Amino acid sequence: MKKLWPVLLLFAIACKQKEYNADLLIKNALVYTVDSNFTTANAFVVKGGKILAVGSADTLEQKYLAREVVDAKGAPIYPGFIDAHTHFYEYGLGLQDVDLTGTHSWAEVLDSVEAYSTRNTDGWITGHGWDQNDWAKKQFPDKARLDSLFPVRPVILSRVDGHAAIANQAALNIAGVKPGQTIIGGEIETINGKLTGILVDNAVGIVTRKIPEPTAQVTEDALLAAQKNCFAVGLTTVDDCGLPYTMVNTIAQLQHKGALKMRMYLMLADRAENYDYLFKHGIYKTPTLNVRAIKAYADGALGSRGACLLQPYADQKNWSGFLLSNPHHFEEIASKLYAGGFQLATHAIGDSANRTMLKIYASVLKGKNDRRWRIEHAQVLAPEDVKLFGENSVIPSVQPTHATSDMYWAGKRLGTDRLKSAYVYKQLLKQNGWLPLGTDFPVENINPLYTFYAAVERKDLHGFPEGGFQPENALDRTEALRGITIWAAKANFEEKEKGSIEPGKYADFVMLNKDIMQAKGAELPKIKVTNTYINGIKVYDKK
Repeated sequence: MKKLWPVLLLFAIACKQKEYNADLLIKNALVYTVDSNFTTANAFVVKGGKILAVGSADTLEQKYLAREVVDAKGAPIYPGFIDAHTHFYEYGLGLQDVDLTGTHSWAEVLDSVEAYSTRNTDGWITGHGWDQNDWAKKQFPDKARLDSLFPVRPVILSRVDGHAAIANQAALNIAGVKPGQTIIGGEIETINGKLTGILVDNAVGIVTRKIPEPTAQVTEDALLAAQKNCFAVGLTTVDDCGLPYTMVNTIAQLQHKGALKMRMYLMLADRAENYDYLFKHGIYKTPTLNVRAIKAYADGALGSRGACLLQPYADQKNWSGFLLSNPHHFEEIASKLYAGGFQLATHAIGDSANRTMLKIYASVLKGKNDRRWRIEHAQVLAPEDVKLFGENSVIPSVQPTHATSDMYWAGKRLGTDRLKSAYVYKQLLKQNGWLPLGTDFPVENINPLYTFYAAVERKDLHGFPEGGFQPENALDRTEALRGITIWAAKANFEEKEKGSIEPGKYADFVMLNKDIMQAKGAELPKIKVTNTYINGIKVYDKK
């Protein structure tokens, strides 16, 4: 028995040494913490889904015994990317529609719809992504050919920005749309007394409201499909803009089950029932879901000439666009949301829409504040109005790929002088010292690395134009990385829990195959995500 004591003692010591005090150690990495000093490290430790410590591998390995150790072999690691403006659920639903992105003509659109109809034989045909600005004939199409192909089955196809659509006669009949019919904040195009099928802004909803609601299974499938694709590009949080309150419970249940791991910031749509819900339930906050905002629409999009301008369009002299609601409506909701302590985020593209909303915001906010009310897009601005963002702490939430998508034709809409005060991201950054960045997907590609590239290079994926589009408004790489991490988190009141790799924050991070802070500009859009983690758990592996 005495001979066994040394063995038992050694066994006890070994057991003592195996008392893990961490879940994960990442070492030999180039870690961009994106803390206030933008420091780097080569290792960090995770426990209980949060960052426990950040520093050197030598120091951390002496202090912590982790259940899992990952040797990054020099790979760059960044905080999980955050997209400050998406339509995540709509994107998921759209994965089941006809994808018309990149089509080069109306004939190509029709071919795609016809092919889709043979594979999907029942119900409405819905599609998205066409853009007449990409066609040789840069005009809205007419529904005549669509009617001949689908005389009975309803069809509606949304433009790339979601602010215009074309519907066939079968769909228009279901919605009761008539030639010459008018609607506030929208247009039902009628030429020579006949409907063309083109619907702009509020007119689109007349038809889409007749489409049957997706089933619970379709909704779940859409959310999970969107999540899968987003994890593959390094997104760990998305802001979903303009949902009905009924989606809150649906998303919360999927997150509670563990199926939906994506962190989400939901903005409810500007509708009466959503205000009732928000004021009844107050701010809803969990580690994965945050509901505290209303998303309103001041105007439409520039590409469909629905953006509200102070002066007529350069390519349509008798047209200045329109507001989607009476200014009094925006005044009422601003006062109501301010009193309730909620956030207001308003889509504003044209300089008139931006001026209207900035003045309404100013009348309620009355100077510097921490309400973090947002203008989504802030795309075309009168030069004298830029300062209104800083004076009232209004947050411009912008999408850099909009600039590089619109640059081919934006000058035709705006004219040379007015274009100079559009997409002015550097000027907007100076207003408050920070600038959240997003994509507006599915209007643009979901990849946040394209956002980063467009922000710093101001070029399309082919490297055009040489020197960049309005390069004076490019962001530097530190600013762009902050824009898709900590500044996007701050726009959501979440900068203390995510957006950087610091002790106490969620262990959401992404590993790339090349360093975006050092790579050549042309290489940026080719860089790939290799691993995505949420709560220190791998949710995507490129292998």
